[in-house]
Amino acid sequence: MPSQPKNKPFPLPALVRAAVAASAAVLCLSGGAALAQAWPARPISLIVPFPAGGTTDVLARAVGQELAKSLGQPVVVENKPGAGATLGADFVARSKPDGYTLLMGAVHHTIATSVYKKLPYDFQKDFAPITTVALVPNVLVVNPNVPAKNVQELLALAKAEPGKLTYGSNGNGTGQHLIGAQFEGMGGVKLLHVPYKGSGPLTVDLLGGQITMSFDTITPVLPQVKAGKLRALAVTTIKRSPALPDVPTLDESGLKGFDLGTWFGILAPATTPKDVVTRLNTELVKIIDSADSRKKMADIGAEPIGNSPAQMAGQIKEDTERFSRLVKDAKVAIE
Repeated sequence: MPSQPKNKPFPLPALVRAAVAASAAVLCLSGGAALAQAWPARPISLIVPFPAGGTTDVLARAVGQELAKSLGQPVVVENKPGAGATLGADFVARSKPDGYTLLMGAVHHTIATSVYKKLPYDFQKDFAPITTVALVPNVLVVNPNVPAKNVQELLALAKAEPGKLTYGSNGNGTGQHLIGAQFEGMGGVKLLHVPYKGSGPLTVDLLGGQITMSFDTITPVLPQVKAGKLRALAVTTIKRSPALPDVPTLDESGLKGFDLGTWFGILAPATTPKDVVTRLNTELVKIIDSADSRKKMADIGAEPIGNSPAQMAGQIKEDTERFSRLVKDAKVAIE
């Protein structure tokens, strides 16, 4: 009698094979759901593409602290400045899309798309928007030694000595850079642009008189304005800021139609699981809408937003197109 082959698998009936396959599928689905429910299981990194001390950093730390409480995991703010906020953005774009690496983005990133001829990422395709945290007006401030008490006097000084007055920004291709270029164009003057890595070093040089002026967001300069160490001449949005109610707008100061501000928001790498994005949006909107957060934002001159991922994506698309036109008109370009 011929011997049976060793280790030959015993054939299963078709119905049994189907049942086993179905059970395996259920286990896979339940395992995936369990993994999703387990997020976050470790600390989350919130990347700030500027040095510490600026508005992006201040908002990131305030929101990150509250987000850590609601998620039950630490939110670690990491500063990765450089190249007009694009280095930090590139880091996040290349990170694993698992919800553990987020970007504190800003309007600067919609501008950089047009300013930089070559970027290693596509801001609209390589990120998943979560929510816009706040809108912060920019403000034209000068060192007190500058003999100009208003915008028209400043323009007169600039016209008298073309290219001598300097303005600092948070880097090439940032909102402050474009606002300065727009100011030059609408005011009919020539200024010297001095790029910095962020608001911290920029404010230090402005206070020391190394540069004439800046168009930074209100947050980092507000204490210095209130202390009389800097003079605020105008805000850049169409409406006055509640944080500086006595400071006129550039529109009121003769540059009709001038309306540029800075928004800040949180994004994740593209293809981050939808349920993770939804959870983050839900928690962040609760934080932004809380009475405590709204008061803290008002104290630093920020207007809380807290919108949906789709609304933020629409805002990014609209601003990218709008700033593309402004960049072209201002002839701003970085190799």
